[in-house]
Amino acid sequence: MNIDLGGSKVLVTGASRGIGRSIAEHMIQSGAGVVVHYNSDRAAADAVVAASDGRAVALQADLVDPAGSARLFEAARDALGGIDVLVNNAGIAVASPFDEPLDLCVEAWNRTLAVNLVSAGVLSREAIRHFAAGSGGRIIFIASRAAFRGDTPEYMAYAASKGGMVALSRSIARGCGKSGVKSFVIAPGFTRTEMAEEFIERYGMELAMKDVALDRMTEPGDVAPIAVFLASGLADHATGTTIDVNAGSYVR
Repeated sequence: MNIDLGGSKVLVTGASRGIGRSIAEHMIQSGAGVVVHYNSDRAAADAVVAASDGRAVALQADLVDPAGSARLFEAARDALGGIDVLVNNAGIAVASPFDEPLDLCVEAWNRTLAVNLVSAGVLSREAIRHFAAGSGGRIIFIASRAAFRGDTPEYMAYAASKGGMVALSRSIARGCGKSGVKSFVIAPGFTRTEMAEEFIERYGMELAMKDVALDRMTEPGDVAPIAVFLASGLADHATGTTIDVNAGSYVR
């Protein structure tokens, strides 16, 4: 099946690296116009745009700031002349050991929730308002296996934020469907990205691969085609669902 996203307009957050970059590249390859959001790595975002044959634009925003998230959606809408698909991919994983001071613990929680959950909520709010005024649209959340099976103690904030994304997506699917809004979750397991390097350095590759049922670690390119499929409209009656992409490391 060849999926043609020609005419579709997509905003992908955290698209300068990792899963987000792969999703943006696959959307572009399928014909979509794409806003490549980045926070600090402009060169990486510009590289995605440079290879897009004019179908992409890079926009910067610090998603710690809720107002910045709202401005990003507005700028993306203006840049593409509308948005049909929002991919809430941007995320951070800040370690918070139990023996660190309380103020550092709270800072880690607040920053993690701000980027992973609050920004997704703000962007989704803006998307829902935009979709309801037009012909509808789709929101795709990149959550995590951790939302369902949990994570290590140092990354409780990360797991909690991803669990919140799942609840948010389901609420949108159930509450906004008659306004033409469809919502989905993709829940990757451990994926070979730059963000994963801190975990590997702390715990080792053996632990990262311990529960994987296949012969290699999941790559961003294993996740991206599923996002393209969900963006296409071919799976709209699966709204509210979560698709696991974790190499059999957690089976529900």
